[in-house]
This record gives sequence, C-alpha cells and structure tokens, in this order.
Amino acid sequence: MGDGPVYPMVGKSSRGARSAWRRFPILLGICFVVGLCAGIFTPYSWTPNTGQSFISHFSEGIKVENMATSSGGAAVGVANALEETSGIGSKAREIVGIDAVVNESSIPRKLLIVVTPTYNRAFQAYYLTRLAHTLKLVPPPLLWLVVETEAQSLETASLLRETGIMYRHLVCEKNVTNIKDRGIHQRNVALAHIEHHQLDGIVYFADDDNVYTLDLFEEMRQIRRFGTWLVGMLVHSKSKTILEGPVCDGEKVVGWHTNEKSKRLRRFHVDMSGFAFNSSILWDPDRWHRPSVDPIRQLDTVKEGFQETTFIEQLVADESQMEGRPPGCSKVMVWHLHLEAASGLLYPSGWKLKLPLTANLPLQQDA
Repeated sequence: MGDGPVYPMVGKSSRGARSAWRRFPILLGICFVVGLCAGIFTPYSWTPNTGQSFISHFSEGIKVENMATSSGGAAVGVANALEETSGIGSKAREIVGIDAVVNESSIPRKLLIVVTPTYNRAFQAYYLTRLAHTLKLVPPPLLWLVVETEAQSLETASLLRETGIMYRHLVCEKNVTNIKDRGIHQRNVALAHIEHHQLDGIVYFADDDNVYTLDLFEEMRQIRRFGTWLVGMLVHSKSKTILEGPVCDGEKVVGWHTNEKSKRLRRFHVDMSGFAFNSSILWDPDRWHRPSVDPIRQLDTVKEGFQETTFIEQLVADESQMEGRPPGCSKVMVWHLHLEAASGLLYPSGWKLKLPLTANLPLQQDA
C-alpha cells in the first residue's frame, strides 16, 4: 500500500465530553426557569414564619425546663418560665428583626444647669459635698455652676475636681462685704455666663444648704418654659415648718400658698429653690416674645424676700405661662432646713486641723 495522508483518531470519550459541555447551559437554564416559576406561584400560606417558629420553639423549651421542677417550687417555676420566656422572646424578635425595640436611653435628655452660690463658713464643705452626692446621682447631662466671691478658693476647687460632675467654677468679683444677700450677685454672674455662652437647658438655683430629692431633677426635665413647685422650710425656731409654693389643677397654677404673712404682698409666692426655667429665655427674647431685650437679672434694690417675685416677673407674664410640677403640686421635693452654725465660726484652713487634738480622756495605762 502506498503512503497516504494520516488523520488523527478521535475517541468516543472526547466526543462525549464535548457533548456534555454543550448540554450544561441548557440544563442550567431549565433549572433557573423552574425555580423562578416555583417562587412566583407558591401560595403564601405555604411560606413558614421562620422568626415566629423560632421564638415559639425556643420559648416552649424554656417552659418545659422550668415546669420540670419539684412540686414545692411549682409556682416559682411558672413565674420564672413566663419571665424568661418573655425576655428570650423579645430578644429573639430583636435578632430576627420582627420587633423594633426603642431604647429609652437613646432619647436625648435636657441639660440641667444647676447654679449654686457658696461662701466661706463652717458647714461649707459639708453642704457642697452633700449636694455633690445628690447631683452625681442625676442622669446626665448636668452642668454645675458653682459661684464664689472674690476668688476661687483652693478648698472648693479641690472638692469640685473630686466630685466627677461636669462643673464650672465661677467668681463674683463684686465687693459684697456690706451686702446682706451676696447670693443675688453670685447668681447674676451665673446668669451672665449662661447668656454669654448661650447654654441651652433648664436653669435651677440650688442653694448648697438645701435638701433635694432625685424626683425634683426628673420633673425639671419636663419643663417647657417655667416650672414651679412646693418648698418645705424649717423656721429658725425649729418649732414648725412652712410650705410655700403653687396650688395646682394638674399642671395649671390656680393659686398660691404661704404661711408668711409679711410676704403676702408679693406677686408670686415662690422660694428661690421653688422654680426653674428654660435658659433660652435669657438669650433668645424673640422665641419667647419678651417685651424687653434688657438682661434678666436678680435685683438687689428690692425689699428682702421680694427678690424671687421680681425676678420671676421678668420671665413670665402670669400664671398661664407656668407649669406646676409634678402635676397637682402635691409633693414636696426640696427642703430648706436653716441649719447654720453660730456666726463668726469659720472652718479650719484647708478644712484640716493645723495641730492634732490633745487627748483630754487618755486611756489608762496598764500597771
């Protein structure tokens, strides 16, 4: 035989592989169409509620586990089962996205601006420390404006640093030697500071010798313009107490109550610690439709006991712009106890004794 052209031999396996690759796109397309049709035409009632079944299954397991207790603790087991089921159920809903849980802490709170005038006296450290412990328990934000006269004392500055409270240590440079109520000018320093920096919050005058409940600060955060409440006072003779403040129908102020006959001529019968107001009244007169743009300050030219009412008259026109707190005004949330040491008694320098005390009752030595 002569030599002819040589052709390559193509095996059956090679032809089968090429045929399979040609069929693969066709099969893939058929599967896609079938899946698409199944998803479109499947009845809704056939769709399982995955989240709910998960919660029910998980909760049922907890119920069974807690019910499998001794007969003596059956009631406790039921209570625990319900409590744990509720907690786990809500957690499961949060995980699968069924139930949106609103966290109260995410709601912003109003800034409380607490103004405290203070001065050198025997109980100063005790008063400031007591008030600091109260303010530290108030949920933030809270700014404590502490105002001293003449200069910042090292003792007060050290005390404030150790409280852990957000504060500003201010100074009233006005000569208050011959002024009976130095607190008027100290509070005015704080008011000027708030106005200058346009601090936005609720302003409250908290004297350092008062006693406050935590409910008071929570109620203050509900104030829109001006809030007022009752103040309990222990008179100097310590033989009786005086209640002074608003009489309310809900939040509406319908009258006033006072036990002090000498002050019945006042327009508003409120103690200095018996009200709080929106700070923007000081620096945004247009928002509150104030008739005057003059700075709002306490006055030292009025008769003693009338500082509160003359100041409030600059903030509101009448009782219709006031809010009684809490609604009904039936709760005393601040007390003024008038617990002062004898005049002329000063605290030791640095609140520390220069020399150790001598033992006037020494221990008997063993023979």
